[in-house]
Amino acid sequence: MKIVLIEDEPLAAKRLEGMIRAIEPKVTVLARLDSVRESVLWCNQNEAPDLIFMDVQLADGLCFEIFQETEIRSPIIFTTAYDEYALRAFKVNSIDYLLKPIDPDELRDAIVKFNAQRAPQNQEQVRPNLDQLLRTMAPPSYKNRFLLKTGTRFEVVETRDILYFYAEDKVVFIQTAANQRYLIEDTLDELEKKMDPQAFFRANRRYLTHLSAIERIEPHFNGKLALRLKYRPWEEEIFVSRDKADGFKKWLDS
Repeated sequence: MKIVLIEDEPLAAKRLEGMIRAIEPKVTVLARLDSVRESVLWCNQNEAPDLIFMDVQLADGLCFEIFQETEIRSPIIFTTAYDEYALRAFKVNSIDYLLKPIDPDELRDAIVKFNAQRAPQNQEQVRPNLDQLLRTMAPPSYKNRFLLKTGTRFEVVETRDILYFYAEDKVVFIQTAANQRYLIEDTLDELEKKMDPQAFFRANRRYLTHLSAIERIEPHFNGKLALRLKYRPWEEEIFVSRDKADGFKKWLDS
């Protein structure tokens, strides 16, 4: 088995190599690389190894930059100290992950998994899995602007200028900080998926509101919260239900 070690800590690389040799005595280490730049150069100039052990945080950046600069045909076993969300992503999309400090039994299990997937019929799955990994770890993309038709012309409304979206008589509107109202074709359910959840909160079935739109918050009967939003009538009652109240408070405090 021919492998490459991509690890920016020499002692960690030496220890990992020793552990691998204890499991696979005939392993050949083709290269020991410690940076994104060095890894890209090596991959561009050499044939793909059977397996790559890759640390996530390298000397000059994150290992994901390697995939953006060159084509990686080899399966990957990641070594990482990332949080639980990242670990789950690695578990689904790569051969395996190894949480530092590396446990010998987990390393053995990862190599067994690699050997099981090494059959020819499984080789074509390697690149799709890596592509899926990159998509999973990429930061989510949210809506930045809306192109809206007003009468006979179109207008562009920037997301940063929106106070809230609200439904009225089965129609959805945008309310802007400049006190302008626009009709929009999207439903609130669709908009909730498009907007940054750090900035917008689905208060109830009728309102998806930005933090800057909230003028006042008051406790209400049965654990509800009553909101006062800019440019809405004072007599209109806008409630966050008891079920959503805790999530709303955490959102405000995030």
